[in-house]
Amino acid sequence: MICPICQKATVAAYRPFCSRRCADIDLGRWLTEGYAVPASDEEAATTLADNTAPVAGQGRQDH
Repeated sequence: MICPICQKATVAAYRPFCSRRCADIDLGRWLTEGYAVPASDEEAATTLADNTAPVAGQGRQDH
């Protein structure tokens, strides 16, 4: 198996990476959304609206 970051042979302790450095590079890419899948503007707007819509029964209740 080869490291997806630098293409060297992997090390069992860091599999699927070859070193802690490559594992940290991969983590950094995930955290900065470097691996995000591009979406069309319409699809992104729909997803954003779905994720921000209030859930029934969890709205603010004034007594």
